[in-house]
Amino acid sequence: MSEPATGTEPSEVAALDLRPALEAVLMVVDEPATEEHLAKVLDRPRRAIAGALRELADEYTAQGRGFELRLVAGGWRYYTRPAYAAAVEGFVLDGQHARLTQAALETLAVVAYRQPVSRSRVSAVRGVNCDGVMRTLLQRGLVEEAGTEPETGAILYRTTNYFLERMGLRGLDELPELAPFLPEVDAVEGESQEGVPSFDPDAPDTDDSSHSQTET
Repeated sequence: MSEPATGTEPSEVAALDLRPALEAVLMVVDEPATEEHLAKVLDRPRRAIAGALRELADEYTAQGRGFELRLVAGGWRYYTRPAYAAAVEGFVLDGQHARLTQAALETLAVVAYRQPVSRSRVSAVRGVNCDGVMRTLLQRGLVEEAGTEPETGAILYRTTNYFLERMGLRGLDELPELAPFLPEVDAVEGESQEGVPSFDPDAPDTDDSSHSQTET
């Protein structure tokens, strides 16, 4: 006759081998998974999860695998190894070009280092209306709204976790020391307004000719 259940037996998930279980879960995540979440899903202590993740990451590196396990934006996720980027790019893009334009990269840099920042202030730094570029960055999930500016009511923008993920950063404190080279917004606005088109950066789009200088 079998003993009655005591309630202390390990769960079905907890009985699985930890490292293969982690690999299986990480294969299907669509964003970095935190150690806390993995510990809850796999019914294991966080310390055990953290140790196993680092062991896997070191093992993949030692074996020279085409992928790696990285801690990015507070969580773990598989990435293709940079050495094989050309092969992956050729397969994914298949002749198409999906890179950000120079204007988009410049705008993204201003947001990253000045956030939270309004579109008008980004335009002041760059000297050109950036409405179209900002819409592109919003659509790609690289920036998001972050409230409004108390003085003007203008919408403020900041970078997203997806931005950190794409840049391979754990947090904004890992951004390169570039901020000192960006001009101060107030100084730029005070020197001249000639290079900045007259527009309301938070107004709906219109079809008039004043948008002819807007970058896309």
